[in-house]
Amino acid sequence: MSRIDFLKSKFFIRQAILAVLGFGLLFFLIYNSLSFITNHNEKIQVPDLLKKDMAEAEKLLDDADLRFVIQDTMDYNPEFPKNSVLKQDPRPGDIVKSGRKIYLTLNASDFRQVSLPEFYGKTKRNVETTFKAIGFEISDTYEYVPDIGKDVVRGIKFKGKSLKEGDKLPKRSVITLVLGKGGEEEIIGSQLNEDEAPETE
Repeated sequence: MSRIDFLKSKFFIRQAILAVLGFGLLFFLIYNSLSFITNHNEKIQVPDLLKKDMAEAEKLLDDADLRFVIQDTMDYNPEFPKNSVLKQDPRPGDIVKSGRKIYLTLNASDFRQVSLPEFYGKTKRNVETTFKAIGFEISDTYEYVPDIGKDVVRGIKFKGKSLKEGDKLPKRSVITLVLGKGGEEEIIGSQLNEDEAPETE
């Protein structure tokens, strides 16, 4: 029997059909097995854990067949209970697969202390930008002192108390900037008045 006759024979055609069906069945089984193993069709909505303590958050995640990882943080928000969930990733309502890790950030027990950076002699804009970036708030009211440098920072106060570089305050403290008033004539005039003042015995 020639090769062409063999390829046209019922035996070959039957074996070819069986082979195609076998490969198709094998592909179908592998595809569905992977879907099962990776929970492809199992979708879970992430619960809202914000402001919940860890015991409640852990129970909600366990009921939803989700895991969690606590991330280190020193963040503090007074509107959230202490040691409650401050942030979560993925966010509430997101759809994830079973067993997904949810990353939690807990609210610190209080504002952490932050050291005051260098400020004397710097511009108001520079100091405001620096201090806001590290977590302080700046009062809208400024104190002014006689100084040739207009809006140059000559001091910082917190609740009326003067501070110096390196002093520590709780994050989000509202501080007041002491600024130079500017104007050389006013300063010279002030100095002349002091020189002309009568001496007292």
